Amino acid sequence: MSEKLLVRRAAVLGAGVMGAQIAAHLTNAGVDTVLFDLPAKEGDPNGIVTQAIAHLGKLSPAPLAAKGLAERIVPANYETGLELLRGCDLIVEAIAERMDWKQDLYKKIAPYVPAEAVLASNTSGLGINKLAEALPEQLRHRFCGVHFFNPPRYMHLAELIPAKTTDAAVLRGLETFLTTTLGKGVVYAKDTPNFIGNRIGVFSMLAAMHHTEQFGLGFDTVDALTGPAIGRPKSATYRTADVVGLDTMAHVIKTMADTLPDDPWHAYFKAPKWLSALIEKKALGQKSGAGVYTKRGKDILVLDVKAQDYRPSAGELDAEVAALLKEKDPAKKFAALRASAHPQAQFLWAIFRDSFHYSAYHLEAIADTARDVDFAMRWGYGWSMGPFETWQAAGWKQVADWIAEDIVAGKAMAAAPLPNWVFDGREGVHGGKGSYSPARNVEVPRSANPVYARQRFPDPLLGEKFSQGRTVFENDGVRMWADEGDDIAVVGFKTKMHTVNDHVLDGLQEAIAIAERDFRGLVVWQPREPFSAGADLAGALGLLQAGDVRGFEAMVANFQKTSQRIKYAQVPVVAAVRGLALGGGCEFQMHAARTVFALESYIGLVEAGVGLLPAGGGLKELAVRASEKAGPNGDVLAELKAAFESVAMAKVSTSALEARELKLARESDAVVFNAFELLHVAKAQARALAEGGYRPPLPARNIRVAGDVGIATFKMLLVNMLEGRFISPHDYEIASRIATVVCGGEVDRGAVVDEEWLLRLEREHFVALAQMPKTQERIAHMLKTGKPLRN
Repeated sequence: MSEKLLVRRAAVLGAGVMGAQIAAHLTNAGVDTVLFDLPAKEGDPNGIVTQAIAHLGKLSPAPLAAKGLAERIVPANYETGLELLRGCDLIVEAIAERMDWKQDLYKKIAPYVPAEAVLASNTSGLGINKLAEALPEQLRHRFCGVHFFNPPRYMHLAELIPAKTTDAAVLRGLETFLTTTLGKGVVYAKDTPNFIGNRIGVFSMLAAMHHTEQFGLGFDTVDALTGPAIGRPKSATYRTADVVGLDTMAHVIKTMADTLPDDPWHAYFKAPKWLSALIEKKALGQKSGAGVYTKRGKDILVLDVKAQDYRPSAGELDAEVAALLKEKDPAKKFAALRASAHPQAQFLWAIFRDSFHYSAYHLEAIADTARDVDFAMRWGYGWSMGPFETWQAAGWKQVADWIAEDIVAGKAMAAAPLPNWVFDGREGVHGGKGSYSPARNVEVPRSANPVYARQRFPDPLLGEKFSQGRTVFENDGVRMWADEGDDIAVVGFKTKMHTVNDHVLDGLQEAIAIAERDFRGLVVWQPREPFSAGADLAGALGLLQAGDVRGFEAMVANFQKTSQRIKYAQVPVVAAVRGLALGGGCEFQMHAARTVFALESYIGLVEAGVGLLPAGGGLKELAVRASEKAGPNGDVLAELKAAFESVAMAKVSTSALEARELKLARESDAVVFNAFELLHVAKAQARALAEGGYRPPLPARNIRVAGDVGIATFKMLLVNMLEGRFISPHDYEIASRIATVVCGGEVDRGAVVDEEWLLRLEREHFVALAQMPKTQERIAHMLKTGKPLRN
């Protein structure tokens, strides 16, 4: 069998929460997908699935990257639809977590599964080898477990669990598909209950629950301690339980108790009394409106176990503990936490100690290497560092001795000793040669699967350093670099949030000049998100408040000059976008020869939110595109409508696919699902354009505009909104000026203008708005609070 897994069509069995969202994400990735469930008792036999597909549109965050994709999913049922399986290359089973149900379904579908298809069970913890027993012999080598984390579109982790019978080529093909097509970070797990992520993750929550009680802390205080303060998500411990569902949480704990009888921590695998009491009262967390937390009016209340009632949530870090956590040196931080008598510090040392202890004790049984555990916790639970990285950063030997002391003193949750390898003189588990594997007793390098050659900068583990390339040019705003012998250069911004100031503008122009002379193409890419949060507002406000209107006008003119320089460069300039690309950041990518977007790109011309309009050539570009799309006889105004609404309402796309609908991305722009492959694809696109004999577009001199009729049409929409109080008078002022620019000014409908004309209009209206007190209030408010002001 070839290692290449070609997935023309996929099937998902089970239209529950996970199944429907996996089908949605396959569809996002352009995979023709059939979603199955039981036949409905009455009416349309596919009714259950049709309802599940309709429900996808109501979920937040959205499982679908564009609303219209829902109708692409094909509904089917197990009675009348099994023939559809014959055309599928990948079948993902995602029904309820019951061994007997899953095995029954396998027997039912087996006759319809094609000879080359891969069958995978999306289970969060059932035995893969046990499931395989229900399959006919010829299917077993193409069966494995694949565990997506919820929500599947956004969570980077996918655990791949081979059965004893799984063919190695099948696994490599599926790993490649999961990585590139679906954008996942793949970790191989051994066939043990709950695999890696949930085994360590749920244990860490149980440890936090145990120590909450031990140190007499409130649930809200523990959430303050176990969130961003220690590099974990805002939902921390108890908010996470509410989001997951307290009934689900209790079910997972019970599964651990039932399936791990020999685990030395088994005594803790039971739901705390307060948890069972909440479930009995049907207070299941977010889905039922109350759990550990509840809302009354605008107030958030938290359960007080002693009072058996809710109280206002005020959980805060003690100032002394907060100061300890700000210590940059992890070794000093852990020493201080362990030495402090404060219950909050004692709590933190205890949860770290017990999760290190648990991870080390079970490493050999659950994973091949320590890398797999650290990535599982980062990608599946949102931790900034995995347990082994955290331990190693804090000083491996010293922390190991402390854990051993606590085990002997009876302070640890279990008396099980740390494994011998912990004390073999090592400084940690991650090193220059790779990450430690207790089963093989060697350091194992990263996977040699060719798919990873697409990741020039993979997610780095503690101590991993990747070459930053040779610096070609650098100023205070940008760094331009290239790999030795490469003919495509890369430029990135050095400012905070990659905002655009004069240094960035001058640096980009210089980088383009160097690329034209010495390279075949240039990619604009940032080593970290976001792509760019737009213009440097603080600098702009400074010029305005100092009354330097000429300096302000010069800055705007330089912005436009940079955009035009990108568009008319003699070598292709490709923008590689992920995360936010707002305002000027969005305008730069609009002027690139091509943009490569990561799926999770949030694009918007949002200047209206700070009382301005886009003036880096964005409105000019929208007018140019509308004219080109309409052609000599088409309706320019109709082509402008969606774009005008996007800008006037300061809309931000919730995905790269939606950016196309908002007219902020072109149909020809590429979308990449794995953000770590973004640079590879952008360089490949730049090279392909260069190989194809790239020439920049000819200057746009015959731009047909919507003129006075267009402006009047848009203003009618705005008057209705103003009268309905949907917008303020200043919103009306800004949007009217946006309409004026994008329609080419007060000229006849269908008049022909050039780019210079549109750029001048942008500048004039931008400078006029900038001098208005209400706009300056908006800019100041945004700088102070990070939120838009509606004045």
